[in-house]
Amino acid sequence: MDIMYILGVLASALTYPGLATLWIISMFSEWWVRKLTARAQRRMGPTYVGPLGVLQPFADFIKLLVVKSESSQRYGNISLAKAFAFVGIGALVASTLLLPISPYSIYSRYDLILLIYFFGVWVAVSEVVIAISIPNPFTLKGASRYASVIALCEPAFFLSLLIPAYLTAKVLKAEPTWSITAVVSYAPQLWLNPLTLIPMLLSLISILVATQSKLMLPPFNIPEAEQEVIAGPTTELSGPLLALFNFIHDADLAISSLIITLAFLGGPYPFESNPALGALTTIVKFLLVLTVITVIRASFGRFRLEQGLKTIVKYSITPGLIGLAIALII
Repeated sequence: MDIMYILGVLASALTYPGLATLWIISMFSEWWVRKLTARAQRRMGPTYVGPLGVLQPFADFIKLLVVKSESSQRYGNISLAKAFAFVGIGALVASTLLLPISPYSIYSRYDLILLIYFFGVWVAVSEVVIAISIPNPFTLKGASRYASVIALCEPAFFLSLLIPAYLTAKVLKAEPTWSITAVVSYAPQLWLNPLTLIPMLLSLISILVATQSKLMLPPFNIPEAEQEVIAGPTTELSGPLLALFNFIHDADLAISSLIITLAFLGGPYPFESNPALGALTTIVKFLLVLTVITVIRASFGRFRLEQGLKTIVKYSITPGLIGLAIALII
């Protein structure tokens, strides 16, 4: 393999769209969701650091990373928690390299499977391990609830992605067939075809509900229900470890929204040939997805565990399966 290509991939992993860019987008996504949620609830939200409080998430992250100290516990394993925090961050960075936004994207016939592996498996595993590495009754209960939700919403999330991928292969005869790049290229045409419109709509509903639940956002903030388990998986986290955990969560939000923007809304479409307008269009669509997630967050109270699981099955897994069934028979 060309050494210059390898160096380019490493540079991309560290800068754009890798670690540095992912951190900026994640912090901005957190600010956008917090600000809109506060406005919907007649609160001010982030205000003091930066214009309109846009730098507040950056300040919170840096304060936790540099100023605050980590709590110690007799039976906790801080080193294990940090190791899996870096595993989760590495999986998130790898996921960005699989998306068709990188100048050195990892492009292959089945890269959608790699995206599922990194983003759907290792990010969730890292969050669970971080929680149980510093155990107490609250973190263990919160982690078990989170694992219960993840066991349903992660398969639903990627079931939703398989629908446009299958439709791209079957209806549009696109090659390579199971590549996220091919899906992004042909997604707008799937909305224009009457035969593929319904499964695309069902899969969009499915992935929005799955995203809401995998991010533990209301009404699926079950693992961290303050009235029952104080703060769930993050009860014992503080200082740099809490900063890393929060970064994984915010990056999960950013990448989930970006995947929906690209795979369902076509990303830069209809300005693929104009880099400036294409980038602006992608940003607008990205903010639209974040806004929809925020509206859902601000509109519902927290579900109980059994209510949340039933909702995932009813409004995420079921539409996804119906959409896949329709895609298979058309």
